[in-house]
Amino acid sequence: MSTPIRRDGQSTIVDASMLGAGLSIVLLAAVAKAALVTGAFYVLFPELAALSYDVFTRPSGAWARSPVMLATTPALTAAMGTAVTQVMTYGLWSVAITIAGAILIIGLLRSPIMPSISAAFLPLVFGITSWWYPLSIAAVMTLLALVSTIYGRVLASDGHRHAPSPAAVVQADDIGPAAGFRTWTPVLGFIACLLLAYALATVTGLRLVLFPPFVMIAFEIFIHGDFRPWAKRPLTLPPVCAITAGVGLAMVLAFGPGPLSVAISLAAGVLTLRALRLHFPPALAVSLLPQIMTHADWRFVLAVALGTSTLAGVFLLARLRLFPIT
Repeated sequence: MSTPIRRDGQSTIVDASMLGAGLSIVLLAAVAKAALVTGAFYVLFPELAALSYDVFTRPSGAWARSPVMLATTPALTAAMGTAVTQVMTYGLWSVAITIAGAILIIGLLRSPIMPSISAAFLPLVFGITSWWYPLSIAAVMTLLALVSTIYGRVLASDGHRHAPSPAAVVQADDIGPAAGFRTWTPVLGFIACLLLAYALATVTGLRLVLFPPFVMIAFEIFIHGDFRPWAKRPLTLPPVCAITAGVGLAMVLAFGPGPLSVAISLAAGVLTLRALRLHFPPALAVSLLPQIMTHADWRFVLAVALGTSTLAGVFLLARLRLFPIT
């Protein structure tokens, strides 16, 4: 949304969403540089891209309006996921416990920060057992909450804050776990989708078919799909995620992990989302996964494409067969 601002007798147009997108890229590049210099690589966890993009492009959104939850929820679920990884190896039961635990924490906190599910699942997928992981997430999320709060106040004081209609805000992301669900059918669809993705990952040997943001995307599309505009375009999700995964991998292979590859990957992801008129922050998280992978190769892109295609297929079949839209 663009809002005209008049200064010194001249009218200028400030695209607040582009300003926010640019700020999120700058922040992530700075965090990547800090991670490279200090060796604290855990601060660059992929969902930071999704969270920063949303809070800066939609300062009236639920995530931006919940700075305390933004700072605490991912750290708490990350700690739970790390604890599970310390005592269990990757398998069906550990996957189930981690995902269920993350959803339980989010529900008890009545938090809207759904990417916290990915923060919990990531250590299990990549075998992270260090407590530096949740501590790093706590630090960087506190920074994001602080910066986004200041950013929102600056926009408000300048008189050009985003002012979407209440309905638009609710449709975007204001419905969280506190809203609940009418029947158990969407939950069964969510579970079936996870089981199928886990089976495909096991059969193909591509563990990242069930990549961390996949779980959050699946939960959102099945449980809160009526309130997520991107859920109305499920067939768009596989190519978008494959593109961001491919660009993220290519940049890491070309330049190595660090601020340059992070900035280019995010810029390409933002341009892709804007070209498609799609507000889908998890796609940006996908682009950062190669930054933390030990041996990233093109099987990652294949796994993401297979996982998201499975998700889209199961969701469309569930909507058609189980709970058709009237």
